Amino acid sequence: MNEFELIRHFFVTHAVNRNDVLLGIGDDAALVAPPSDQHLAITTDTLVSGVHFKENTTASDIGYKALAVNLSDLAAMGATPAWLTLAITLPAADKKWLHDFAKGFFELSDQYQTQLIGGDVTRGPLSITVQAIGFIPHDLAIKRSGARPGDLIYVTSTLGDAALALAFLNDKINIPDRHHDFLVSRLTRPTPQIKIGKKLRDVASAAIDISDGLAADLKHILENSHVGARINVDHIPLSTALRESISKDQAIAFALSGGDDYELCFTVPQNKKEHIPDQCTCIGEITSVPELDLRYSDNTPYHLDIDGYQHFR
Repeated sequence: MNEFELIRHFFVTHAVNRNDVLLGIGDDAALVAPPSDQHLAITTDTLVSGVHFKENTTASDIGYKALAVNLSDLAAMGATPAWLTLAITLPAADKKWLHDFAKGFFELSDQYQTQLIGGDVTRGPLSITVQAIGFIPHDLAIKRSGARPGDLIYVTSTLGDAALALAFLNDKINIPDRHHDFLVSRLTRPTPQIKIGKKLRDVASAAIDISDGLAADLKHILENSHVGARINVDHIPLSTALRESISKDQAIAFALSGGDDYELCFTVPQNKKEHIPDQCTCIGEITSVPELDLRYSDNTPYHLDIDGYQHFR
C-alpha cells in the first residue's frame, strides 16, 4: 500500500462534510470558508514515539491523544474547532495499526464535528503532527497576557493523574488495581475542555492549557501578563485515585510539575467569579509581585524542585 492508497483507505473515507470546507483531501491544498465575523485560531502539536507516548501505547490511544492535545490549545483560547490537518511519519504501512489509529483519531474528531482536510504521509520513525484550526468571534479570544493583580486563578477538573499514570507505566510507582484504568485513561485520552473554554470568552482575563505542569504553564501567563501569583497548594484539586495512591505531598508535586493534564488554568476578575462553571476550582490569586509564590493553607511555603516538563532540559 503506497501513501496515496493509505490516505484514501484510512482517512478520506471518514470525511465530515462541513459546509465551510470547499475542497478537502485530494488536491494540492484545501479550501475553507471562514465565517466573516470570526478570527481564526490555529495550533500545531507533534507527538513523537518514545517522547510523548510509550512505544507500546495502542494506536487508537495515540490517534485520540494526537488530536486531543491540539483541541486543548483551542479550548484555552475559547475557540470552536473546525478543521484539521494530519502529517504522520510511519516506519511501515501497517494496516492494523493505521485502522486503530484512525479509529481513535476520528472518535474524538466526530465529537466536535471537525473535518480532516489535508496533511502528509511519510516513511520514518513514528511521529504525528496535527494542526487544528478553529474560529472565535472578533475580540473574544482568551490570551495569556490579560491577567491583572487581584484576579482569581482557577483550574478545571483534577491535576496530576496523568503524571502518576506515566510513573506507574514506567514501573516507578505502584498504584491500587482499582485505579489503573482511570489513571491510565487520564494520560492516554485527555478531555479537551472545549465547552468550558467557550463559556470563558466573556469571563476569563487569561488562560492556558496545562501540558507541561501547572507551575510551568501558569508561569507563561505570569510572564506574558507581567504579574505574579500566590497559589494555595492545598486547594489544588486532586482525584480520589491520586490521593489514595500516593502521599499528599507527592500528589501536589505531580499536580504542579507532572504535565500531560490538558486541563485549563485561567484567571478571572473577582467581579465575574459567579460565572465560573461548577467543575472549576479556585487555587489562588494574581499578585503584583512578579513571582510564583506557592504556600500551604497555614501559610508555610511550598518548595518545588522541578516546575514542569522541558524537551531540552
